[in-house]
Amino acid sequence: MIAFVSGPVAALAPTTAVIEVGGIGMAVQCTPNTIAGLRIGQEARLATSLVVREDSLTLYGFADDDERQVFELLQTASGVGPRLAQAMLGVHSPDALRLAVSTGDEKALTAVPGIGKKGAQKLLLELKDKLGQPLGTGGLVGAQRAATGPAPWTEQLSAALIGLGYASREAEEAVAMVTPQAEAAIAAGGAAPVPQLLRAALQTLNRAR
Repeated sequence: MIAFVSGPVAALAPTTAVIEVGGIGMAVQCTPNTIAGLRIGQEARLATSLVVREDSLTLYGFADDDERQVFELLQTASGVGPRLAQAMLGVHSPDALRLAVSTGDEKALTAVPGIGKKGAQKLLLELKDKLGQPLGTGGLVGAQRAATGPAPWTEQLSAALIGLGYASREAEEAVAMVTPQAEAAIAAGGAAPVPQLLRAALQTLNRAR
């Protein structure tokens, strides 16, 4: 198993970071939140989890070991594969997921694209004794705040776009363009779907160039 990768960031895409390790570019699948914290040319260290399939080897990357551990624990629930587990971590922090599961918060889980009401109920039941309680009092405060929704989506989206090489002005304009889409999702009782918003923002920027 590849426990982590460390090296300069060679390239960034909406869901992928390429880390140069010993002269080899390692493509790592990451959430937009993780991508937002990376900069091309700067050193980075990502905790990783290797998912092996008959026709593929996919490396998933995380900001820290705790996030990776939660990613792997989530997949012990039936019907949860690596993509859905990563989507859950793209919307909620590890402690926010722990809090949601420990308090039976269906709404927090249905905020994740791909999880409906029945799926959330099933996940709450299966994960109840696996994720444990939020870590530490400081983490609990952050988790309580995050359980009602992710960090402000505008900041996440803007940081991700800037991390991909766009100017602050371009990022602000793109965020403004996708704001109606985000507000519609929030009004429907969910959370702003940052990965989808990032793709929409990139399409807007590509058309403008």
